Amino acid sequence: MGIPAVARSFIVVIDMSPPHLPIINGHDNLSFLPDLFLTALSVCFLFSSSTRPFLSRTNFISFSLCPRRFLKIPTMSRRGSPQRHFANPQSLSEWLKPRLPSDSFASWGVRPGTKNVHNLWLELSEGETSLADSAPPVRTVHVVVVRVIGKDDQFLIESHQELSDGSVRKRGRPLSEKMKPVEDVESAVIRAVSEELGSLLNVSVNNSVHSDIVKIVPGSYRKKVEERNSLSYPGLPACYILHSVDAWVEGLPDGDFCTEEDKEYRNSETLGVANEAVSVKRHFWKWVSSESIE
Repeated sequence: MGIPAVARSFIVVIDMSPPHLPIINGHDNLSFLPDLFLTALSVCFLFSSSTRPFLSRTNFISFSLCPRRFLKIPTMSRRGSPQRHFANPQSLSEWLKPRLPSDSFASWGVRPGTKNVHNLWLELSEGETSLADSAPPVRTVHVVVVRVIGKDDQFLIESHQELSDGSVRKRGRPLSEKMKPVEDVESAVIRAVSEELGSLLNVSVNNSVHSDIVKIVPGSYRKKVEERNSLSYPGLPACYILHSVDAWVEGLPDGDFCTEEDKEYRNSETLGVANEAVSVKRHFWKWVSSESIE
């Protein structure tokens, strides 16, 4: 077995130490022993330091299970590049036309259950959506998903929606809402419950009682990325970053029910465009077993 380089260098030092002194008065001259002892200690120290496991010097990061801290998502982490600005829906339409299949783009707002270019412009202006400059463009959306828990371990799903153009859009999924660019998950959960269930709970968006009505289950946060074609905008690929939590919401009926939603975009600057967009008028809800949802 070879001798490590560090050990060999110190053996040379030891071999080069002064020669053994003659015996005087029947005893060895021991004056050099303290130096030899210190050298031996140095060798032992170097060996012990060089063989220390790497992980013992690694700093581990632990995360709190408290949802109020764990669920915070900074704005910059959700927006990888500057947003492209479109002055109005017409400029957005002109940008999209050469990048999308003509038949798909023409079906926006015409085919039942779809939205129109006014909806997409509002999403962009509010920072809810980003578009990659590609052909076709990719729409990226951060969505909060609230799995509302009911009695007997049942979960609330939205079965379908009634839209402002009179069409019906099937859903079959838990309560969900696009996130604003400055929202953390907990704030988005409260806003989503307010907008989609608020008419039944008789509370408004700015009512602080939401913190008592909505209880997020600790440790239930999950993140998932889905890539698929958008049902709202045919021909436009979408990347959905889903932020899902389980929650209890007080005051909900045990059976199927319906809620109404006010206009989603109330900003006076976008109100005229919002009137041209396809909006949700009613949400229809029902309770299902946990096996019926993902």
